[in-house]
Amino acid sequence: MSDATFSNPEISPQASPPPTGHRIFQSQSLLFILLRVGMYIALSTGISFAVLRVAAALMPGAHSSYSPRVLTISETGSLAGALAAALIMSQLEGRRFGDYGLPARGAFGKLFWQGALFGLLEISAVIGFIAALGSYHFGPLAIHGMDLFRWATFWFALFVLVGLYEEFAFRGYVQFTLAQAIHFWPAAVLLSVAFGLVHITNRGESKLGVTGVMLAGLFWCFTLRRTGNLWFAVGMHASFDFGETFLYSVPDSGTVFEGHLSNATLAGPVWLTGGTVGPEASVCDFVMILILFYVFHRLYPPRTQGFLERPSL
Repeated sequence: MSDATFSNPEISPQASPPPTGHRIFQSQSLLFILLRVGMYIALSTGISFAVLRVAAALMPGAHSSYSPRVLTISETGSLAGALAAALIMSQLEGRRFGDYGLPARGAFGKLFWQGALFGLLEISAVIGFIAALGSYHFGPLAIHGMDLFRWATFWFALFVLVGLYEEFAFRGYVQFTLAQAIHFWPAAVLLSVAFGLVHITNRGESKLGVTGVMLAGLFWCFTLRRTGNLWFAVGMHASFDFGETFLYSVPDSGTVFEGHLSNATLAGPVWLTGGTVGPEASVCDFVMILILFYVFHRLYPPRTQGFLERPSL
């Protein structure tokens, strides 16, 4: 396979027109950029809180925090807040919403599905290696018939929401904005560390698992850098979680969810299986991500300087 196979992504971002917003929202000084990031986070949090409060009022009753209904409402509310806040900031800054990493053109197109293929290959390779060493067994099917179809559809749709929210929250508006002051990679490292730290609250999470999340975050920043948008990262994020949770029925960030495909067993040394966290904390996954860095570098050659990097002053 030649280097050029994937070298022409579906969306080749063109130079954005000069922003037309107020000068306060165009300043590249660190102080004003941090103020804008703080404003975005406050707006996103407030809007998400309002959406979730309305949803709770419309659908009263106690539900498990990991039930399909609660998971769907939670992710939808979080995504609505992140996107709405960015839309407001785009108006204040005089920029196109697509500048922040999720252009409508090409949504769920070639890049998304290429990313989905990468994610599925990643989790399959990791599970395959663990299985080859005798620490993973697929087991008998846990669901059948239409239940299988319904759960597969639900988990894929939910993880698309998860991918959209987490990628945009950590590698969308905030990444774009911070990069104007401190350049792309310092911002990427900072936000990837933050991405890992927020997973600490997950039940069953470990330090190794958090480190794995940080490494995955850096890889998705790399895909953003090379493709110019987040669609590849969204597809890969969604399909990896889908494969982990549903297809291979193992813990995802410390949780085994209902509606998984089989009664799989994962038992062996923690360095191999990831322990309570799941395969994302396995040494195998660390190695796989490093391999993917190289593969992606070959498939997507470096781009010329674009809107993701602060221009020289």
